[in-house]
Amino acid sequence: MLTITQELYDKVVAHARKDHPDEACGVIAGPAGTDRPERFIPMLNAARSPTFYEFDSADLLRLYREMDDRDEEPTVIYHSHTATEAYPSRTDIGYANEPGAHYVLVSTAECGNDEGPVSFRSFRIVDGEVTEEDVEIVDGQRSA
Repeated sequence: MLTITQELYDKVVAHARKDHPDEACGVIAGPAGTDRPERFIPMLNAARSPTFYEFDSADLLRLYREMDDRDEEPTVIYHSHTATEAYPSRTDIGYANEPGAHYVLVSTAECGNDEGPVSFRSFRIVDGEVTEEDVEIVDGQRSA
């Protein structure tokens, strides 16, 4: 199960709406070994595409060095789908290389960048196997 604060949930959804019609992407880092998402890191979709996302390789290298320095790991890796459901595509599954991460997809297909409802779903992707998991949104930070 992914447990995420309302504040982080709101930031992911706002980023997805802001970048629509292009896919948004980013990471939520957390202290290594805790499975606790804490630090929101929106990234630039280097592909600038409504059907594909790609982290800029220099930005990603910088991020991983920063997380290493802070003893963090990518707890959540998120991106949006702008015209399809919030479910990992074959490409998404192929690029999933963090077996400990929660892969969050937000679909803005129904609302675009308006205030309408979005679909927010979380998955574990390990060795090409996709497993959907429950999402619990909490008011404050959960305890370790």
